[in-house]
Amino acid sequence: MDYLVLLMLMVSILAGTLLLSQDGVVCVPICSTSSNSSDSFGIPSDPVTPHTASSVTMSKSLAKGIRTDLDYQQYVYVSTVCYHEALPWVSRFLPYVTLLQSLLLLASGSFWFHFPLTSARIEHFLTILAKCCESPWTSRALSHAAKLDRAHHSHHSEEDKVTRTQVPHIPKLFTRQSSLDSGTDSPLLARAGSTSAQPSPCPSNLSHCSTVSSLSMLEPASLHKAGTVLPEGSSTGPTLDRSDGEQARALFERVRRFRAHCESSNIIYKVYTAQTVFKVLKFIVIVSYTTPLLASISFTYICQPHSQALIGYRTFQCSHLLSSVLRKLMKAYICLMGLYGLLGVYTLFWIFHKSLRQYSFQHLHEIGSMLDAPDLCNDLAFLLHMTDQYDPLLAQRLSVFLSPVSETRLMEENLERRWNSGRLRSMITSDHKGRPLLQLVAVPHLPPTLFTLSQLEVLKLELIGDAKLTSQISNMTALRELHLYHCSATVETGALTVLQERLESLHLTFTQATEIPGWVYSLRNLQELHLSGRVASEGTIGRGWALGSLRYLRHLRVLTLRGTLQRIPSELSEVAGSLVHLEIHNEGARLLVLTGLRRLVGLTEVELQGCQLERLPSALLALTGLRSLDLQHNSLRTLEELLGLQHLRRLSCLRLAHNRILAVPTSVGILRALELLDLAHNELRSLPPALFTIHRLRRLLLAGNLLEELPAEVGALTLLIELDLSRNRIERLPEALFANCKELRILNLANNSLGSLNMGLCSLRHLSKLDVQGNNLEELPVELGCCSGLRGGGLLVESWLLHTLPGHIRDFLQQPSCSSSETNSRPCSDIFPAFSATQWSFLSSVESQI
Repeated sequence: MDYLVLLMLMVSILAGTLLLSQDGVVCVPICSTSSNSSDSFGIPSDPVTPHTASSVTMSKSLAKGIRTDLDYQQYVYVSTVCYHEALPWVSRFLPYVTLLQSLLLLASGSFWFHFPLTSARIEHFLTILAKCCESPWTSRALSHAAKLDRAHHSHHSEEDKVTRTQVPHIPKLFTRQSSLDSGTDSPLLARAGSTSAQPSPCPSNLSHCSTVSSLSMLEPASLHKAGTVLPEGSSTGPTLDRSDGEQARALFERVRRFRAHCESSNIIYKVYTAQTVFKVLKFIVIVSYTTPLLASISFTYICQPHSQALIGYRTFQCSHLLSSVLRKLMKAYICLMGLYGLLGVYTLFWIFHKSLRQYSFQHLHEIGSMLDAPDLCNDLAFLLHMTDQYDPLLAQRLSVFLSPVSETRLMEENLERRWNSGRLRSMITSDHKGRPLLQLVAVPHLPPTLFTLSQLEVLKLELIGDAKLTSQISNMTALRELHLYHCSATVETGALTVLQERLESLHLTFTQATEIPGWVYSLRNLQELHLSGRVASEGTIGRGWALGSLRYLRHLRVLTLRGTLQRIPSELSEVAGSLVHLEIHNEGARLLVLTGLRRLVGLTEVELQGCQLERLPSALLALTGLRSLDLQHNSLRTLEELLGLQHLRRLSCLRLAHNRILAVPTSVGILRALELLDLAHNELRSLPPALFTIHRLRRLLLAGNLLEELPAEVGALTLLIELDLSRNRIERLPEALFANCKELRILNLANNSLGSLNMGLCSLRHLSKLDVQGNNLEELPVELGCCSGLRGGGLLVESWLLHTLPGHIRDFLQQPSCSSSETNSRPCSDIFPAFSATQWSFLSSVESQI
């Protein structure tokens, strides 16, 4: 239609130019008395011949007029007057009218390219389309799709017993008259991308041979092997360099944002439809009044200029010089306008008959390429329909950057290039158990080379949006522990089988319980499951458990729940036969119902922290095999229920730190099997003598209380190896502590009110750590020289107090000790620096933080 408008414009300009340069009429007088006239206009019926000269002479003799010797000027005057009075306006102004009409059609034809709400989107779309055509990833993805199509066709040809030596079928997509290697062959894209995009690597003069261009993307050897089937993740050519990969990745994001912007409205569709309706209406109007006017363009006209007094004649016959040419030009104009109108009507039919606000890549689905290209709507769908009318291959190139599979393949190649096996192996560290550990944080996908690390035992994946565990995980023969921190991992069937057989420990951190993958509940050999997140729903107590069934976890031994529970889940009874360790960290929310513990009779270790418990749960009485009970960070004030724990004859560890306990009842003495008692950070002011009747007690932790003295009965704890009295108000220590507790290894007296240390320290031969910082000491006893275990940082005290000791004792205590537990990892040699006790303490604290 644009070309037709240009032709109409050229016709109008040609007619107008002729009018400007040669327009005019020639008039001759008509004698009414002539006897040779054959009509009312006095026009001779026969042409003038030599033998009729006499008749012409007779007519001249009969002619009348005024002789003025101004013949030429008289007839110029008559022609001028008749041009303005007798010549119709159609002959004088129709070319100019058609010129204005053509200009109006030209303006209306490109209105949607200049309308503010549409032009920016169209220019942006053309720029993106040009970049999609120029991106090396486009040719790579299309080549990969072509190879898959050829493999598919060759597979069917084998089923039909077609010989393999034939050239494989080239899809119809690659036989169009357009180059697949160059997307900027089209002048529209070349114009759109000339300012923002780089030139296409393939010149546009190759576009006349699309078959050669499309075949150039395929490997030559593959053209002779129709039966070769490519693997899914196989590379289709040389890998992209980093800049091309980043450019393609940015283009994916740009296409995604443009799609979201264009699919939200249909302003381009409306403007284009209104423009087409206007052009059709304009065509109808032009044809309706222009066609009848063609009859007004005549060769002869009768003119009466009222100049008889000047010339002597009343009526003149005039002839227009350009009437024949104008008639032909206007007929050509009408023909072009008719063709223009037919195209406009066809365009309206195309707009209203076909749903242009919905676009589907069905034609790509039919040939087997880009099967996952999504359906589009509104303005983006309309632009793609327009693109199909221009060149269908352009829509296919854009579909490369709309395909999630194509984006995934690009991510995998980028990851494979950035996260190669060498880099991953250099990132492997060791955990606290000395096992090989690898941690990946915030990568878009799992790199394929990850599954080649056969020595890896612990894998931590954090903040990975799309972590897919493929069947290649079978190569990780040593993998036993998996951490998923806000990571939605999907598992293939083959990978799930491997995880069911090998995985022993799983750590999951999530926001809502619905984020827990369903495959977790099918890990039949799982022994440890650690869940951190909101495992409770927002409903009532009866709906407080939102996890799936645990009945398939027959070997589960350790379960950790970090969240906000309101009750002990009854679903735990499904693994009651195997579960031995249960941890619940309730983040300060009150745990209301604990009756579910009664069913877990096999538990040996229970931790209920941050549950706002005010009393010892009675449900614990049913756990006769309990060995360790941890109720730290609760709201316990009294321990009167300790009497009920007398049936727990195997209870050896009781942790009640960080509560509000005011006193320890005398019934604590019935816990005969206790080896560790932790009452730190409470509000104790005294200790009952019954506490010291627990003769198996080996660790007594009383830090952070209000104790002012330590009873002399502490000497009955002859097996005691650790005593923590830090951050109390103790002023002196009983002699029985040093006389009887000879197995003491760790003694923490920091931040008390001690004025001096007992001389009996020399009897503690096994003492390896003594902390007396923050007291009122004025000097240190020389008996510390007998405690050989304090060498190498075992004595924690202010540096100035060390100078109160004799020099040889001070040097002795500052010597590194190879037997001390904290310096086992440090070499004992002359070349290793001998740090002071304070320096060793600082290094130990830093190492522990790291």
